[in-house]
Amino acid sequence: MAARSYGQYCGVTTAVELVGERWALLIVRDLLVGPRRYTDLKRGLPRIPTNILSTRLKELQAGGVVRRVPLASCGLVYELTEYGRALEPILLAIGRWGFQAMGEPAAGDVVTPDSLTMALRTSFQTATAQDLDLELHVGDVALRVQVAGGELQVVQLTPAAPPVGGPAPEAEPQAVIVAGPGIRRLIAGEVTPAEAIEQDLLAVVRGEQQLLERFARTFHIPPTPSTSTGSTP
Repeated sequence: MAARSYGQYCGVTTAVELVGERWALLIVRDLLVGPRRYTDLKRGLPRIPTNILSTRLKELQAGGVVRRVPLASCGLVYELTEYGRALEPILLAIGRWGFQAMGEPAAGDVVTPDSLTMALRTSFQTATAQDLDLELHVGDVALRVQVAGGELQVVQLTPAAPPVGGPAPEAEPQAVIVAGPGIRRLIAGEVTPAEAIEQDLLAVVRGEQQLLERFARTFHIPPTPSTSTGSTP
């Protein structure tokens, strides 16, 4: 449990005491992608002080959210318990809510394999998903993204990490997309695929550009309706 108590008998209070400390939810986010060594978690959260990472992991273990287990070829890793994995729909909902206020990246903001993987899972629309198989590059991060029968699978290619999503498929992807932070505007529906290419927000460097249309229909976060200030119900 977190060192600080809010002194209230409430489920929300208990949840905040368990995962509301600074960095805790980002540790959970990365572990939702897959088991991670301590060094992997530190690499994925480059600004977290090592003493804070150690403290948060101990708190999450004490709260039954995280456990430490051996993994073949990787040694001891941290993974979410069943109780911890129950946070996934909550974290995806928080991600969709926060997406509305992201704006442009600040200087020094980074994209990690785990953050990009979770961004895809956050924006994945099962109802409109179309089959596709592509390689997505954002900065130094490369992912193999496959959608088949309404199911999403993401394999991290670079930077290397404990295997997530299994080994990379041997077959060539249908397309290779290279993007910057501006891909957020495509996912938000602020620009069409054609406009995203025209504005150099991304490029389809291999394969048919029409696959970008599939991507935009499959990965989309519609805007949350705003409420006018001072309006009455």
